Amino acid sequence: MKGKYYDISMEIAPDMAVYKNREELRPKINTYLNHSAKGVQQSAACLDLHTGTHIDMPLHIIANGADSTDFGVDSVCGPCRVIEIPDDIEKITEEVLKTKRIWAGEILLLKTKNSFSDGFSDDFAYLAASGAVYLAGEGARAVGTDGLGIERAQEGHPTHKILLGHGIPVIEGLRLADVPEGDYELLCLPLRIAGVEALPARAVLYPLKENQPKYKKTTCR
Repeated sequence: MKGKYYDISMEIAPDMAVYKNREELRPKINTYLNHSAKGVQQSAACLDLHTGTHIDMPLHIIANGADSTDFGVDSVCGPCRVIEIPDDIEKITEEVLKTKRIWAGEILLLKTKNSFSDGFSDDFAYLAASGAVYLAGEGARAVGTDGLGIERAQEGHPTHKILLGHGIPVIEGLRLADVPEGDYELLCLPLRIAGVEALPARAVLYPLKENQPKYKKTTCR
């Protein structure tokens, strides 16, 4: 829909879906001032940094990796492409991604069956290590997923290590159900927190205007 922003962030709420349904990941909101007692309302939130829509830093998986202190938002803002993965595919491999044309410098958002479920499922679609190697080799700028995690039951977390090790930010917990496959402008703004391994973020998409330049396509491989 022309001119429409798509809010692709998860809503933060105590009963929201969290990874593996782990209770310690559920946000807690405490209203400690209210109008009847103090004439104002004020609340505090206790939130795991990996709950909801967030960006992983290298430190999340790589010992002594870079933390959030010097993270630049330019790596997760700008022209991007939403890629639809068929519902019957759970493991997104190099072979799956080769059916799409990947351009160097793209921010890629993977739309899978995950976007159509409000809860957590153990069989969520994920990016396999071979898919991560392919995207890194093609020069992806950032990779986002509609899963609460980008990989599933892979010993040693190779997908994270491949992407983050190549300086490719990982955005998890996107909501893409209402977003058609295609080209967009992504605005993904994380909270500015120093020294941590993940940053909660608000992400929105805006359709690119017709004939609006997206990225240099001379580097297609």
